[in-house]
Amino acid sequence: MMFGRIACGLGALLVAGGIAVAQESATPVKPVSTVAPRQVSFTFDRKGVAVAHYRLVVFEDGTGLYEGNEVPSATAYGRAADQTPLPFKHVITISPATSAKVMSMAEKLNRFDMDCASKLKNIADTGTKTLRYEGRDGEGSCTYNYSENKDVQSLTDTFQGIAETLDTGRKLDQLHRFDRLGLDSAMKYLVEEVSSGRALEIGTITKSLESIAQDTDVMARVRNRATALLTQGQMDAAHP
Repeated sequence: MMFGRIACGLGALLVAGGIAVAQESATPVKPVSTVAPRQVSFTFDRKGVAVAHYRLVVFEDGTGLYEGNEVPSATAYGRAADQTPLPFKHVITISPATSAKVMSMAEKLNRFDMDCASKLKNIADTGTKTLRYEGRDGEGSCTYNYSENKDVQSLTDTFQGIAETLDTGRKLDQLHRFDRLGLDSAMKYLVEEVSSGRALEIGTITKSLESIAQDTDVMARVRNRATALLTQGQMDAAHP
């Protein structure tokens, strides 16, 4: 009798345990991904220019980071400027078309595992540039002042075009705060740069443009230009 009661008790425990295990195993467990996203970065260094050093990173999902150091101009809004380089950092999102182009070009260029610097002599110093790829399928980098490879040139133009927009965006923020009259020429310059293709991904400075477009204390033509650029940025973001 005692043995029977023990056996029944063990059976009940086993059944209960089985139910508990079954219920626990039925709960889906979301796997944690340890695979780092693919990224392409562009680093630029050149003495004697306002932004003497910067690094621009683009991830495969279109997010990115732009960071570096900028030397203030000789005079800043009527007062002497400190020439100590100031760090900046922008978290950005670029259009699907541009992010896809960056990743595709990196693959085409063998993840930059190559010699991309020109062998020509007496080339003007346009800055030391480094393209770098990191991803689940490998990594690589190449450094150059000038490259004769058309794809490297195209990718360089893309990164520098994005940097141009972000640098101008910082200038617009400063002018909006300290010198609203100066916004007129700065905004005209930006429109020309965008039209010529030298400034890219206008959507990265949406907040700056919105702030100007909504400020009734700013000249009407400046607000109109800001509004037009915002519309273009929205169209770029919607482009597949």
